[in-house]
Amino acid sequence: MKTEGRNAVSELLKTGKNIDKLLIERDPQGSLLKIFAEARKRGVRVQFVDRRVLDKESADGRHQGCIAYASDFEYSTLDDICGENAYSLVILCDGIEDVHNLGAIIRVAECVGADGVIIPKTNSASVTEAVVRISAGAANHQKIAKVTSINQTIDFLKKKGYWAYALEADGESIYKANLGGRIALVVGGEDSGVKRLTRERCDGTLSLPLFGKVNSLNASVALGVAAYEIARRRL
Repeated sequence: MKTEGRNAVSELLKTGKNIDKLLIERDPQGSLLKIFAEARKRGVRVQFVDRRVLDKESADGRHQGCIAYASDFEYSTLDDICGENAYSLVILCDGIEDVHNLGAIIRVAECVGADGVIIPKTNSASVTEAVVRISAGAANHQKIAKVTSINQTIDFLKKKGYWAYALEADGESIYKANLGGRIALVVGGEDSGVKRLTRERCDGTLSLPLFGKVNSLNASVALGVAAYEIARRRL
């Protein structure tokens, strides 16, 4: 899998994951020199190439002078994510098909200290080169599991002591809700939201107050507000 962009490549180098090779634009300057130094320290094979080579290899032309080639993304298991943390936060994505939203959700999850992100195997974006780049490299640090059924996963998490909440527009205000203990927060797709059967599996529904004329927030933005409210309560 290719990882493009300075932030994403820098974060990949920090993880210790196996990197087959790294392409860097000739005569590197600034942060590219730091990336080169870190790659040398780790023993990663580096090739200096003309920018046209990077342009040809890049998926969207946003390589910023560097592209890393690593093994395919390694997903975690549910057991990897569900540790002994009494205040664990897990994010479940119910039909997030847009790679930009998934990348942003992973970035939020990593920044807020979530224990993991869970995505379904079907009707969902997967962790691709674009998702890694959009997450600013957070996908290289965040545990991400891929499951057959979000509903069965909710049942599994509840048995592990989690309280499951759907993030939707018609629930209890998150500012009034009890947010103690282990929480599994379900965020729905861009158009359909959290599916009805999935909501019925949850212990409750949480909402963010809206004061403008638009009736909803982008999925990753809503998650960011909700996740940081949970974090704020726990500080």
